[in-house]
Amino acid sequence: MKAWSETTLKNVAKKVSYGYTASATEQDTGVKFLRITDIVPSAIDWSTVPNCEISEKDIEKCRLSQGEIVIARTGATVGYAKQIGCNPPLAVFASYLVRVRVRDDICKRFIGILIESNNYKYYINTIAGGSAQPNANAKDLSSYPFYLPPIPIQQKIVALLSTYDELIENNKRRIALLETLAEEIYREWFVRLRFPGHEKMKIVKGVPQSWELEKLEHAFKFTGGGTPSKEVDRYWNGGEVNWFTPSDITGADGIFLGSSGEQCTEEGFNNSSAKMFPAYSVMLTSRATIGAVGINLTPACTNQGFITCIPNARYPLPYLYHWIKLAKPHFELLSGGATFAELTKGTFKRIEILTPPEPIVAEFARIESPLFNAIENHLRANRKLLETREMLLPRLISGKLSVENLDIQFPPGMAEELKAEPTAVVHA
Repeated sequence: MKAWSETTLKNVAKKVSYGYTASATEQDTGVKFLRITDIVPSAIDWSTVPNCEISEKDIEKCRLSQGEIVIARTGATVGYAKQIGCNPPLAVFASYLVRVRVRDDICKRFIGILIESNNYKYYINTIAGGSAQPNANAKDLSSYPFYLPPIPIQQKIVALLSTYDELIENNKRRIALLETLAEEIYREWFVRLRFPGHEKMKIVKGVPQSWELEKLEHAFKFTGGGTPSKEVDRYWNGGEVNWFTPSDITGADGIFLGSSGEQCTEEGFNNSSAKMFPAYSVMLTSRATIGAVGINLTPACTNQGFITCIPNARYPLPYLYHWIKLAKPHFELLSGGATFAELTKGTFKRIEILTPPEPIVAEFARIESPLFNAIENHLRANRKLLETREMLLPRLISGKLSVENLDIQFPPGMAEELKAEPTAVVHA
């Protein structure tokens, strides 16, 4: 580590600035408005980022470019950061974010890896203040200390970690294709009604003859949730019972969830109104955020913001999952509440579900099950890759695991970027 120099984020930044104060609009065109909630998931999904109204002058001031880093400066997500990837849309960033422009003589992706790491989040959380919620200003966020290696080592570390990133992204693309295929089969059979043998089936009032509309209270079991007292530490300390909240679903990396953000103890569970349900149930968010769906991989319970549906032979997991997912607009229409929108169990149980004959549903489940299994396996592989990457990261950026003498091949995704990267040793 002789050539590594001690520095801070501020010292490797050209500029650190606050974002734009505005409200998101429902317009489908215009300038994307990146918010804190958009940088919390594992990757920015620009298709879900809203737009805002902004002047040309402010666009130039706040426009986001490739390689820049945006960091949350307030709330429970203080210290969360994302580096802007290749070819971003026309976008500006909100005032609760801070943008860091990295100097041109530094490997920008190396700094992005540092600031997206759990080490950085931990550092910011230790210095963040605020009476109601944590807060950190631009000075705090850019005070992060670290050791900066020479450019060749920066690039080797990025190349090594990028190999994991590309494997993860490849799996994500496979998952997206599998999910699209699985949903398309459901739509073809049960929305467009082009199921096997449909040519010989008579349609009566939009429903194939012999198909039924069954009220949910008679179709399958479903349950609500509860919360063990947060005032009793032993209900939570060392807990191993998965206890899901809506944010676990909305922030998940896929439809299958292996664990929840918080776990309660058996004692906490037993002293609450929470209900345990089996693995491979369908968790439906029913408060505030209506209609987000996830599938648990272990026996679990939830807080009060869910209706959890338990598949059975008549309504197997693939059929039940797709029906619930596509029924979201209907659930939203039926939701009410003075304080926040809620789909109550009383309303839910009176909804009717289209129920084809058992042989058709069984054949559909037979075709869909391998797709669901493949999605689950790719998600498990990604979580293992991410776990390994997170274990390597602190050792690489601290110099404990040396890459200096390793012959590392740069992945294809780095080729264009490295053409513009500096090659000299940098002393910051």
